[in-house]
Amino acid sequence: MSKSLLKPGEAFARIGVGNSKGYELIKSGALRSVKIGSNRRIPEQAIDEYIAGLEQAASGAA
Repeated sequence: MSKSLLKPGEAFARIGVGNSKGYELIKSGALRSVKIGSNRRIPEQAIDEYIAGLEQAASGAA
C-alpha cells in the first residue's frame, strides 16, 4: 500500500531532486505541500501534477 502523504525526502527522491531544489520547488509553488503541525508533507497527487506539468512544458517546447 502506498502512502498518500510523503515526507519531503521521499518525495524529492521520487522526482529525482535534492533537498535544496525540492524545498525551492515548494517555496515557488511548483510542488504543493501541506503542513501537519510542524511537519511538511507532500501529497502523492502533487508529485503527479508536478511531473505532468513538466511533461506538458516539454511537449509545448518541441
